[in-house]
Amino acid sequence: MSGFDLLPAIDVRAGRVVRLRQGDYAQETCYPDEPLAIAQRYSQAGARWLHLVDLDAAREGGYSLISLLAHIKASTPLRVQTGGGVRSEADVERILEAGADRVVVGSLAVREPDRVMRWLDAFGADRITVAFDARFADGRWTLPTAGWTQASDATLDELVTAYAGAGLENALCTDIDRDGMLAGPNLTLYRRLGAIAPALQLQASGGVRGIDDIADSREAGCRAVVLGKSLLEGCFDLGEALREERPC
Repeated sequence: MSGFDLLPAIDVRAGRVVRLRQGDYAQETCYPDEPLAIAQRYSQAGARWLHLVDLDAAREGGYSLISLLAHIKASTPLRVQTGGGVRSEADVERILEAGADRVVVGSLAVREPDRVMRWLDAFGADRITVAFDARFADGRWTLPTAGWTQASDATLDELVTAYAGAGLENALCTDIDRDGMLAGPNLTLYRRLGAIAPALQLQASGGVRGIDDIADSREAGCRAVVLGKSLLEGCFDLGEALREERPC
């Protein structure tokens, strides 16, 4: 990903577009439009990328959005970054073969970093995005796994440093406590990660309320912003936001 871009997000659970509050599966908001229709609307607004998440698979494993991914790729020019439940090389291959431009690896990247680092060479660093979903607890940034339902011993600083050293290009970081809250992005966190690994193309996720938050994320060093609830709730117009970030 060159320059700066916006990635509208579609989170899918049981075939429906939903948003979770702070990653809590018990606090779900369901939206009426079909995932494909929303993707097509975002494309028509001028989006170049889509961030597509399989929430069921994120918790249970077994990415299940192959058909939806194929329909999105067939009906729009969107580049798609997608994940949820990626547990093996075979999963990555299957998702890429279905048309994904990048595969997002989250829980496995935390539990088995050495294995995922090898995928950067096997598939190409430009085809993998590692998702660092973080929560601040006991004075450090921890990395829950399995749809944010299981604790891990890994810390954000340690893993970001290790992955950057292994050649990771694309990293998505979500402050879980801000996700779905429309409370503003955690700019301090993104500046921290930029200082730790300045070469990473960092994607901000969680808390964006409006166009000013997008500009602030860019100023904090992010190379992209993932937009979820703010678009679904109509907090601002995607086309307008894209024009702000692509004035030429």
